[in-house]
Amino acid sequence: MIGAGAISAAHLEALQATRGVEIVAVVDRDPARAAKLARAFGVARSEGAVETLLNEGAIDAAHVLVPPDLHRAVALPLLERGIHALVEKPLADSAAAARELVEAAAAGGAVLGVNQNFVLQPAFVRARALLQSGRFGNIRHIAFTYAMPLRQLAARQFGAWMFQKPLNILLEQAVHPLSQLVSLTGPVSRVAGIAAPPLRLDPELRFPDRWSIDLDGARCSAQLHLAFGHSFPAWGFTALCDDGSVAVDLLRDRITATGRSEHLGTISDLRDGLRSSVALLRDSARAVGSYAAGTLKLVPRNDSFFVSMRASIRGFHAALPGGPAPFTGQFGLELLEICEQIDALRPASSPRVAVSKPAVQTDANAPLVTVFGGTGFIGTPTVEKLRAAGWRVRVAARSATPMEHQEPGGVEMVRANIADPASVARAVAGARCVVNLAHGGGGEDYEAVRAGMLGGALNVARAAREAGVERLVHVGSIAGLYLGDPASVIDGATPPDPEKETRALYARVKAETDLAVSSFARESGLALVLLRPGLVVGAGTSPFHSGVGFQNNEQHVIGWNDGRNELPFVLVDDVADAIVAATRAPAAAGHAYNLVGDVRLTARDYIAELARALDRPIRFHPRSVTGLHAGEVGKWGIKLAARRAGNVFPSKRDLHSRGLVAKFDTADAKRDLAWKPVAERAEFVRQAIAPHATPFERDSAAPADASMSDGFVARSGDSVPDPAPGSSPGQAPAPRGQNVQSAA
Repeated sequence: MIGAGAISAAHLEALQATRGVEIVAVVDRDPARAAKLARAFGVARSEGAVETLLNEGAIDAAHVLVPPDLHRAVALPLLERGIHALVEKPLADSAAAARELVEAAAAGGAVLGVNQNFVLQPAFVRARALLQSGRFGNIRHIAFTYAMPLRQLAARQFGAWMFQKPLNILLEQAVHPLSQLVSLTGPVSRVAGIAAPPLRLDPELRFPDRWSIDLDGARCSAQLHLAFGHSFPAWGFTALCDDGSVAVDLLRDRITATGRSEHLGTISDLRDGLRSSVALLRDSARAVGSYAAGTLKLVPRNDSFFVSMRASIRGFHAALPGGPAPFTGQFGLELLEICEQIDALRPASSPRVAVSKPAVQTDANAPLVTVFGGTGFIGTPTVEKLRAAGWRVRVAARSATPMEHQEPGGVEMVRANIADPASVARAVAGARCVVNLAHGGGGEDYEAVRAGMLGGALNVARAAREAGVERLVHVGSIAGLYLGDPASVIDGATPPDPEKETRALYARVKAETDLAVSSFARESGLALVLLRPGLVVGAGTSPFHSGVGFQNNEQHVIGWNDGRNELPFVLVDDVADAIVAATRAPAAAGHAYNLVGDVRLTARDYIAELARALDRPIRFHPRSVTGLHAGEVGKWGIKLAARRAGNVFPSKRDLHSRGLVAKFDTADAKRDLAWKPVAERAEFVRQAIAPHATPFERDSAAPADASMSDGFVARSGDSVPDPAPGSSPGQAPAPRGQNVQSAA
């Protein structure tokens, strides 16, 4: 297993359910991450590089799970040595790189597969079998829709690989529907269509988010609508056949069909309506039953994603050593060629446009501040305001890429991870002040979250003390306080929740972190300013704040109570102002401050304002704490029956605190930091809510001839995978009555 990122756990779980495969080692350039993943799955060995294993001749095959731009570099030496490789989609970051891998596999006698697992999604497998049964004749046309939310876009995580160049979003996302579509249409000979004008993510970065594509395949034509960042998820297709049509909802596992009978049209329509109703009920009931059985561990894991992963991985290993893989390197190459054809449909203008703006002049001799978490929602405006206040700014981030919102050379970027003391020490060297906005608390259990959040915060504090930093500004959260008593008044002197063990994981560790950092500062003499922002809102993050309520979807917000108490909102720019002030305010050292603004809408008012701004039917649903607790107890019982590790009895006290009914007094922050948060409701709404109506502007439309094109994609060899019994690996059978060779 080469790469220990998020997808690797699914590969390991699927491999453990695959007979005849021994997992020899987990490899990652971060040895600690490789070791942690290996321990979690009982793998005996972990390495920081694959060369040792290659030199020992210890492996027959490898799963390549590194970022796409590293696929070629990692997979090529494996294939040249004859080692079989299953590469996570996309096969590479360009068709040229993919072609090298295909050629290397052929020359080295290795099996090359690409993990296009969604072709084996259960609903898609059933739909394809229905279409190939001959019941509705030959497929003539397919209308395919892939309109999905994009978490990284909503969170403005523009450093992600998918935003680095326009083609990447197609390689990251579009290969999923394309793999399914091409398995139905056969090899694609023509790609044409229109790309919408791109979104302006910031003054210089452009993002293509919507495409309308027309394709001609060997068996039928198709249209593909792609939309990235769509609020309501839609993934499915309608296949128009000679004697009927089939509609497939791949997200909801539903299939409906319309055909002909010997009866009058109205009678046939009634029959199809009844059949479709029964089919929808059956599919919905099966989905609920499958979910319940999997949750209670009455059956092995059976969600559609894992089922498709397991089938794809089992198929690859079953094909060894002779091959071909279920999804060949050639198939992965063809998908990349189509993606490059689609990318060519974009308007001819460059996605990055130089923008002139006033430069912030920074004195080379100005004091230096290191900011951990400086590329995030709060960190971005904080960095800008620090520079405006005369600081030289060094941003410490896991990925030290240039900051798009700053002019070249304006900010020093260094690679650092707060979990790594050595990198933290390098990042704070020479700094007069350190601002810690980094979270660091990801994990599935208490120990993991505590190690990341509390351990990371202490790493920063220790490094600051050893480097002789004059002041540390640690940014925590009001979540670590107990806020469930409507009679209490909270100020900066209020300690973290004394019964923190009763709180949910995040709140508990936030409280422990505040206590640990404060204790370290007192004992070591480090000048510490502890800031606890309230519900931070504004442009640059989702408007659906968990402090208002929780959501199963964006349209319906379920309150922590009846939603009538004022909530401790604060604007992101006001938080940034307080952070900048805390770096120098003489009276602030050794104190804690809660950053809560003067405009404190209720949950009902906030959701009403949001619904008006977005022009969407968003609803707030009040709940009682007793009712919420009963629901949590029910979930606890289900997890108990399923023997879920770390399952603790839910705390009613924690639910009271989530309602945020306590009052806040921020006079201390206003006095010591000279802090002046926005006090007018209209201005608060303008900054907190209005930007979400149009979070990104769109470039003006390009001339029609600049955004239209035709393309021919050459095909050769095995091209379309099909796992159906009786078919040859790597080649999909034609629908009944159609000959692939003559159609091509």
